[in-house]
Amino acid sequence: MIVSWNTTNACNLKCRHCYRDAGAKAEEELSTAEGLALIDGIAGAGFKIMIFSGGEPLLRPDIHTLVRHAAQRGLRPVFGTNGTLIDVKEAARLKESGAMAMGISLDSVSPEKHDGFRGVPGAWQRAVEGMEACRKAGLPFQLHTTVVDWNADEIEDITDLAIKAGAAAHHFFFLVPTGRGANIEGQSLREDRYEEILERIMRKQGRVDIELKPTCAPQFMRIARQLGVPTRFSRGCLAGTAYCIVSPVGNVQPCAYLDIKAGNVRERSFGDIWRDNPVFNRLRTMEYGGGCGLCQYKKICGGCRARALYYHGDYMAEEPWCLFRSSVVSRQ
Repeated sequence: MIVSWNTTNACNLKCRHCYRDAGAKAEEELSTAEGLALIDGIAGAGFKIMIFSGGEPLLRPDIHTLVRHAAQRGLRPVFGTNGTLIDVKEAARLKESGAMAMGISLDSVSPEKHDGFRGVPGAWQRAVEGMEACRKAGLPFQLHTTVVDWNADEIEDITDLAIKAGAAAHHFFFLVPTGRGANIEGQSLREDRYEEILERIMRKQGRVDIELKPTCAPQFMRIARQLGVPTRFSRGCLAGTAYCIVSPVGNVQPCAYLDIKAGNVRERSFGDIWRDNPVFNRLRTMEYGGGCGLCQYKKICGGCRARALYYHGDYMAEEPWCLFRSSVVSRQ
């Protein structure tokens, strides 16, 4: 199981799609002591992987203390970062603290396009330098790309850049209109394009040695099976079933894009929220509406619950941009 802790709302970039609307540090973010207790609760609840994210997690002064504690509790500490604050010294310190891998955001092979999306000139170059710093320090890293209409044609080129840089994996985050991302909802991929890009990623997976994984596009599991492309993953959408997030102020929700508060760790233990909250329990039923409920692949896909909420007002409704869902409904 995987948990992502948005350790801070502070960020040095101004990304157009940010689900946290990050920038300034939030009031009453979890203290170091509260963070250590949260990590204890996460380990006690049986989670295995802990993602330190933000905002920009490297802006949190106690981040190395938190990472070290997570590693000591038997968790696998990994990061979601924009990469711009990583030099060789920082990469070495993160590795010494127990960090196992860094996920670094890169949205284009074009510095200008990436910088425009991330809102700060020079962000692309500093992210690439961050990758090189990780490589020199022996700290594994992977690339994270947010997929929208303007960069969909270059996803294979970004994978090639990842391979050349020495990345262990390339993960694709399909835009979900949450936070500032709602302002660019029109850049989301629709059914035909969505299906096409997922097929291209899975076909590319068959030609490269590094791991390629779409996120917030759970239909990749169906497509991988249809194309005969092996994958180590067993399910697409993990929201509330094997994954959740904790916000900077301690709110627990099913995923980063499913903005539903299930509880707060200052009021109730993380383990109790994870086990007993009605939102999580409803997600675990897999009793989806529309085409998702009828689909033969629902147990390995699950549809994007955050898109269902945004477009239909119900996180258990059908995934709106699934091409296969349309064919399932038409056969009924």
